[in-house]
Amino acid sequence: MQIDVSRDVFRLAQVFTISRGSRTEAKVLTVRISDGQYLGWGECVPYARYGETLDSVEAEIAGLPDSFDRVQLMDLLPAGAARNAVDCALWDLEAKRAGKRVWNLAGLPQPGPEITAYTLSLDTAEAMQAQAAANAHRPLLKIKLGTPDDMPRLEAVRAGAPDATIIVDANEGWSAAVYTDLAPHLVRLGVALVEQPLPAGDDDALIGMERPVPVCADESCHDRASLPKLKGKYDVINIKLDKTGGLTEALELRKAAIAEGYDIMVGCMVGSSLAMAPATLLAQGAMVTDLDGPLLLAEDRDNPLTFDDAGVYPPLAALWG
Repeated sequence: MQIDVSRDVFRLAQVFTISRGSRTEAKVLTVRISDGQYLGWGECVPYARYGETLDSVEAEIAGLPDSFDRVQLMDLLPAGAARNAVDCALWDLEAKRAGKRVWNLAGLPQPGPEITAYTLSLDTAEAMQAQAAANAHRPLLKIKLGTPDDMPRLEAVRAGAPDATIIVDANEGWSAAVYTDLAPHLVRLGVALVEQPLPAGDDDALIGMERPVPVCADESCHDRASLPKLKGKYDVINIKLDKTGGLTEALELRKAAIAEGYDIMVGCMVGSSLAMAPATLLAQGAMVTDLDGPLLLAEDRDNPLTFDDAGVYPPLAALWG
């Protein structure tokens, strides 16, 4: 097999801010794998929160042997961005070889559109109210929070989009005391889900704590090995391909999490339609789908994913899978 890695940059439609910082572009790695006749591709977004850089992820991929399959890949690379791009490229390659769609190869039902969240960037309360009002037609809004001044922002977003379902992502930015104080207000304002309220290393504080709004593990959940540490803390897990290390592990994580009683959220880093395409298969029937990466971009891949009032659609074969 021939593996090629390139760096691509996609401009964002506007500055995107979370509690850890801001960005104006999405920097991704694109992996292409050829067997000499067919070519498959995948995308990953190295994430500094997990100690990843473009250089480190590219080096991981460069260290792979000349020949391996998806099963062997699980032992060759750890869960993370590098394995994700390679795994998804292998799925695409297999589909092209077989002349079938990936969901047929994986034994999954024909996928359809899923309503996706649209993320509002962290900003002043006034600016977030304006963002909410501009997107009030969307059925599901996600708010980036995680600062000492979150209540005015939350109130402002609800005022701007009175009818939308709201989910909140604190990106590990709250303490147990802050979360306890905010919880009644989350209920009052109709928040449907709270994502990663506490730092992953301090989330034992959630054990025994009342959770009037479902709490979702994001930074605390990467792959199946994460599940034992989540018991009694979370109600939902957020599956992201860049955390699981690809679709192969993500499908197994979803199965295992459902068996243990968790609801499923399918999320993403800020990337192109190529990065979201495999995740649309995971999102079928999920409690929450958050695959809005392409909606945040000023530019995208050719043959991008389709978004309309019914949600985000699975990819055309010309894009992936």
